Amino acid sequence: MWDGLMERLRGKKREPQPLPEPDEQLALGALLVRVAKSDHEYHVAEIGEIDRILSKSFNINAVEAAKMRAVCEKLEAQAPGTPDFALLIRQHVDYAHRLEVVNALWQVILSDGRDTPEEDAALHEIEKAMGIDPADSPAP
Repeated sequence: MWDGLMERLRGKKREPQPLPEPDEQLALGALLVRVAKSDHEYHVAEIGEIDRILSKSFNINAVEAAKMRAVCEKLEAQAPGTPDFALLIRQHVDYAHRLEVVNALWQVILSDGRDTPEEDAALHEIEKAMGIDPADSPAP
């Protein structure tokens, strides 16, 4: 702790920690962040919903969920396109659980009290990449 403080005081910059290689869990988190940001706004309600979903989905506490979301936010900002995250999930998660992912994405979209065309478009892009039948979509 002190070393980090002294480095900052001396003007030394720390090398950023490398991001982990995305797996299906981090891909889910990154997609949750991406759909929340798809309308160019990232509300506290959406962040809270993402944390709740991560906590419930992976049986982790609130602090661990917030840390995971922070990593997912970084991955989402630096990572490949949406289809790459969706493909990770499609390859490792069965259809029934992919539907749960889509429903979680929908919950994030609705958490700020607004459903925008940009969010719907992002959701439908993810559904298509995950191989979800449009008839199974929770979105209009």
